[in-house]
Amino acid sequence: MTEHQIVTGLTPGLLGQIVTLHARHYAREWGFGLFFEAKVARDLAAFADRHVAYRDITLSSWNRQTGALLGTITIDGSDPQFGPDSGGHLRWFITSEEARGTGLGRHLLERALAFADAKRMPKVWLTTFRGLDAARHLYESAGFELVSEHGDSTWGTYVTEQVFDRPHKT
Repeated sequence: MTEHQIVTGLTPGLLGQIVTLHARHYAREWGFGLFFEAKVARDLAAFADRHVAYRDITLSSWNRQTGALLGTITIDGSDPQFGPDSGGHLRWFITSEEARGTGLGRHLLERALAFADAKRMPKVWLTTFRGLDAARHLYESAGFELVSEHGDSTWGTYVTEQVFDRPHKT
């Protein structure tokens, strides 16, 4: 992989690039359509509106030569849907085709979890779906455990949604 830089925080243009990266990947690999793209855009915009730096973090990695987005990850420490004691919600974690298999995803995950641990979040949790085996392996190697699984159309397509938790590390 080419040289990259990691930026902390929400920067102009980042939201659109996160939506684009997700929409293109999940359309190509899973047949997800406009419903999914709109959901990512709505959820990300709502997060940006309530983002507070002391409890939330977004990391993005950029190709230094081309300026292309290589990957992102967010810890949403204030997701109002789940309440203030629910811990950190790991969201919008993805790497580009260019960055897959380079270790960038693991690096982003480690940095995001270090933030959650430093903030003493009681746990970090995420939702995903069955079939994303490389991501599941990465989550489990970082201490996440599958806590529930059920069929759902939240993503715009019927999938077996999975919830993973990782308790606070001391």
